[in-house]
Amino acid sequence: MAKLRKVESESEARRCLAQVEKAGVSLKEWAQAHGLDGRSLNCWKANLTRRKRGGGRVEAASAPMQLVELVPTQTTAPSARYEVRVGAASVEFGDDFEPETLRRIVEVLRSC
Repeated sequence: MAKLRKVESESEARRCLAQVEKAGVSLKEWAQAHGLDGRSLNCWKANLTRRKRGGGRVEAASAPMQLVELVPTQTTAPSARYEVRVGAASVEFGDDFEPETLRRIVEVLRSC
């Protein structure tokens, strides 16, 4: 499935929404037919409607609107620390280590 393009500006959103209304089809159908992400266009519609009703801050009403996509990131707990001793030498590493790198380090330590 082709990736659908997001609506990038208020003026583009207004143009698209006017065309949806003129076409007399659902927003989802129109967006798909034009290669747009229907969720993006729907967000613009909701925010423009909210602004029209006066739901936004006064200073925001005069400035052009811009949607910002927030993408959640996975947070990780602090890495546990480990210490491996080979003879008199030791190496410390965390959960994020690369097994192959650790194997090579241990081999070097053994050869000392």
